[in-house]
Amino acid sequence: MDTLPTHDEAIDATRLWLERAVIGLNLCPFAKAVQRKGQVRYVVSDAEQPLQLHADLVRELEYLRDIDPETVDTTLLIHPRVLDDFEDFNEFLEVADDTVADLELDGEIQVASFHPRFQFEGTAPDDITNYTNRAPFPTLHLLREASIDKAVTAFPEASTIFEANIATLDRLGLDGWRKLFP
Repeated sequence: MDTLPTHDEAIDATRLWLERAVIGLNLCPFAKAVQRKGQVRYVVSDAEQPLQLHADLVRELEYLRDIDPETVDTTLLIHPRVLDDFEDFNEFLEVADDTVADLELDGEIQVASFHPRFQFEGTAPDDITNYTNRAPFPTLHLLREASIDKAVTAFPEASTIFEANIATLDRLGLDGWRKLFP
């Protein structure tokens, strides 16, 4: 999208990515159940500055802390108007982790990150392995640690997920990825 998306467009694109890439390619074996049960909260931030995004992050962390996990298990905080630069986004992740600590949510909620230009250190920008963490828009994924613990119990080989994802994407290749999102 060349122009800024509406909230519905950002959510639709993120949901499509979740369904086709994350679930469809089994990049996260834990995502399918919460998506199927409707326990994924999609929130679009209108923030144009990191400080505004921080306020949205605090609000969403508190929301997730206070809501029953059977209602909302995880939140995708999509922010298409801020932190488009991957280095700036990476720097903000420290702020996000500090915010979790400031709200005394360490051990309860953690923040994972997805970005359209995600790049692992030591890889080329178009390296297919980077696509394990590429989403349509910069996105902070707020996860309950209790849910992660339950998922790891159900999938004891969780430590092999990263390697399996790389193998999956190597087989798929960039052309295959592009076919998922024409």
